[in-house]
Amino acid sequence: MAYNLREQLNKKERFEAGHRLCAGCGAGIVCRAMMRALEPEDKAVICNATGCLEVSSFMYPYTAWEDSYIHTAFENACSTASGVEAAYNAMRRRGKIKDNFKILGIGGDGGTYDIGFQSLSGALERGHDFTYFCYDNNAYMNTGTQRSSATPRFASATTTPFGAESVGKKQVQKDLTQIVVAHGSPYVAQTTLIGTLKDFHEKAHKAIYTQGATFVNVLTPCPRGWGYSAELLPTICKMAVETCVWPLYEVENGEWHLSYEPKKKLPVEEFMRLQNRFKHCFKPGNEWTIEAAQEYVDKKWEELLEKCK
Repeated sequence: MAYNLREQLNKKERFEAGHRLCAGCGAGIVCRAMMRALEPEDKAVICNATGCLEVSSFMYPYTAWEDSYIHTAFENACSTASGVEAAYNAMRRRGKIKDNFKILGIGGDGGTYDIGFQSLSGALERGHDFTYFCYDNNAYMNTGTQRSSATPRFASATTTPFGAESVGKKQVQKDLTQIVVAHGSPYVAQTTLIGTLKDFHEKAHKAIYTQGATFVNVLTPCPRGWGYSAELLPTICKMAVETCVWPLYEVENGEWHLSYEPKKKLPVEEFMRLQNRFKHCFKPGNEWTIEAAQEYVDKKWEELLEKCK
């Protein structure tokens, strides 16, 4: 299916304006693009883990969602999606439902990488027919920017603050996309937002319409947690891709495909310097943190290139 931006933007919105997400937040863009990837004749049930998106898009009796929506606890979005999928299949077999529904799970990295990982892993292993979208904003933003396992090394968070005794988080982030690949999912993808909406749309559509448990990991910048002005959202997404901090790729039935390779890979500091959470890395004496970050990104990039050959 060829991507046509005008055609997609002319679709009826299924995630409406009027939500309470911050200006410059990527989560709303994830939702709008995710819902546009559905075919117009198909309906959806969205199972949303607790987090920024949930408290901002659904505060009873108000909702930004046009489709059926279930707010779940932090830890059980995928358990809920599994139950919805099983109930839907049973009701179709009995002739009680004629419409075609797609089951979608969505959550931030706190509800996906960490608290919700057990239900995600279980649903992947059982092979339920649903698609999970992680809007990865690199921390527990809803409760005050505490570090998560998705938080990059050296990033400052409220539980890993930089200071005289610390240069931010000590550990590198968990590579959840590759962990999902190890589950044998038929389709797994990594993408981001502004500047790559074609990439996002094509991967979202492919994930939703691939039979089985599929997964899309979306780098989703957060202005409050990352420390940037709202207008820098597109630039930050672009720099994440051009520095290979967040490579774009997909794994389809075990086959690895690189979606984009920069003509000239930029140094990781071009991504880091745009955000206050890394500002301490540029202070005299902390040059080693940028060098270590570059070494890690280079290593992961070379490993990905080898997998995609």
